[in-house]
Amino acid sequence: MQLVDIGVNLTHPSFAHDREALLARAYRAGVCQLVLTGTSVADSEQASMLCRQLDETGERLFATAGVHPHDAREWTAASAHRLRELLREERIRAVGECGLDFNRDLSPRALQEKALEEQLALAVELGKPVFLHERDASQRLVAILRHHRDSLAAAVVHCFTGDRQALFAYLDLDLHIGITGWICDERRGSHLHPLVREIPAGRLMLESDAPYLLPRTLRPKPRSGHNEPAFLPEVLREVARHRGESEEALAEHSTACARHFFGLPEILAS
Repeated sequence: MQLVDIGVNLTHPSFAHDREALLARAYRAGVCQLVLTGTSVADSEQASMLCRQLDETGERLFATAGVHPHDAREWTAASAHRLRELLREERIRAVGECGLDFNRDLSPRALQEKALEEQLALAVELGKPVFLHERDASQRLVAILRHHRDSLAAAVVHCFTGDRQALFAYLDLDLHIGITGWICDERRGSHLHPLVREIPAGRLMLESDAPYLLPRTLRPKPRSGHNEPAFLPEVLREVARHRGESEEALAEHSTACARHFFGLPEILAS
């Protein structure tokens, strides 16, 4: 089986001294391609650099470039200019992580919406898909996306944790859905168990969101307590179980979906 991890925070400081070994473990686990998440201009620049440094073949590592809603207060015209440059690079395959976070509200909501609107405009201008973040803001996100959806190439709601109403609102907009180890958390993720059955094949992708969201079902657990892409098969197992399909079938269609969405090359099985 081949898997694609569509959301890994490889720029996170906890990975600074272990990135090559981390990637080797991911590849051994069948996670053959990874999309590194850019959450600020500086972070997106670093993600692009890591793609070039750690994958000379150009087949395995790709990235997004964007400004997370937590950092929306830092959004300027210069941010838009630099992102436009980054988004023209070969390894940068999507705009984001951008969106709305009305849970933590680390940036004022008006500024979150402004940064999101301008990044959606960049996506339309450059023909790029969008990698979206949403917490406690699904209705507002849907309202904003509805005005842009006909012009957007595609969009994925990364790390979906919402309810049935939010899921169907996103699916009605022809959005893709990213599922993480949140589904493995019996304390807060069990509501996702029946919902993942409702996501059509071709709209579902898998992600680690490492180093966050270590699957609670994973045994044995790493001593570091950090999640990593090599643990994505645990998410695969849990999602397959609740969808009532084989791990092989889920791996096949979620990987094909991710490759189509981000424009990734196929890798011949070794």
